[in-house]
Amino acid sequence: MNPDLDALKPYPFERLAALRAGVTPPAELAPITLTIGEPQHAPYAGALEALQASQADFARYPATAGSAELRQAIADWARHRFGLDGLDPDTQVLPVNGTREALFAFVQAALDRTRPAKVAMPNPFYQIYEGATLLAGGEPYYLDCNAESGFRPDIEAVPADVWRQVQIVFLCSPGNPTGAVTPLAEFQRLIELADEHDFIIASDECYSELYLDETSPPPGLLEACAALGRHDYRRCLVFHSLSKRSNLPGLRSGFVAGDAGLIAPFRRYRTYHGCAMALPVQHASIAAWRDESHVRANRDAYREKFDAVTRILAPVMAFPTPEASFYLWPAVPGGDDEGFTRELLRHANVSVLPGSYMGRPAPDGRNAGINPGSGRLRLALVAEPQATAEAARRIRDFIERRL
Repeated sequence: MNPDLDALKPYPFERLAALRAGVTPPAELAPITLTIGEPQHAPYAGALEALQASQADFARYPATAGSAELRQAIADWARHRFGLDGLDPDTQVLPVNGTREALFAFVQAALDRTRPAKVAMPNPFYQIYEGATLLAGGEPYYLDCNAESGFRPDIEAVPADVWRQVQIVFLCSPGNPTGAVTPLAEFQRLIELADEHDFIIASDECYSELYLDETSPPPGLLEACAALGRHDYRRCLVFHSLSKRSNLPGLRSGFVAGDAGLIAPFRRYRTYHGCAMALPVQHASIAAWRDESHVRANRDAYREKFDAVTRILAPVMAFPTPEASFYLWPAVPGGDDEGFTRELLRHANVSVLPGSYMGRPAPDGRNAGINPGSGRLRLALVAEPQATAEAARRIRDFIERRL
């Protein structure tokens, strides 16, 4: 077997299962789960109808590049959403089976292990960034996201000699687990650094359509490029998905867009990888990318839950003001995120994820040995509003009884 497999760290939910072992929750309370970022809202009906109507196309092999109609629908959506002057559907767009698969595969295709191969990533982070790096023979370099940096990566703290070894920088905006949004100016500063040190920026924007202020959608990396007049999107790729936007995580549908010079070899890699999107899934995806009404309704539902949960928890927990995504990132009273998680399950039958499971201790520097996720929880507000609010009330009651 590939010896790099031994470098993989336990997945957060594997660690959570071990933490929960032996805990018996109160039987009189129905379980409420806030751990997994799996949308529970109804999937977009138009996509399901298109999937049903095109079932006969399961009898045909799909192309790696996807259909011209799907690429055009994606390009039209991205141009409108991010104010792009142009995005060539033939050379700058590639449909993929969800962002998770594409993020992992891109690192395997892009990383050159014959030279220093650092991959910079936010810390705490989505585990795929780290796992993809380790299995490609690279070295993760963690960019702490803490309160001092607005829960965003502090790119100015990276020494020049480290930047020279970095081949890929992962961003996640809106952030998982923090919900922080990267401003346009920070995207543009990172583009400047990419030009100086010759690295690729991979921006995971799968939560971009779940924002709380309807008048202020989060900016994206390609939008930052366009504002600089950089319409070739050189060194820049974005990753988008229908999983959160349209409540279709099981469809496994998304896209990669940006630099044609990166898209072409990635498409060639994927031809061998054998991961073309099934034609009925493409038809469903076209329907989803062409409709915005269901996305606005989705945002309204999340806004309702954020309003309810923040009102309930604000008196007893400190957390950054939510901007986007469907996560809350509160500090744990007392600072023991594992102990809090275990006892909350024992007394309130509410499942949450310890923040430390999504981060890594800094190996050196002024924050050496400090895990920026420690002492926090990730709460995924994905359940129905009534259950989500009930979970918040139980958490508050649990905290108040402990004080």
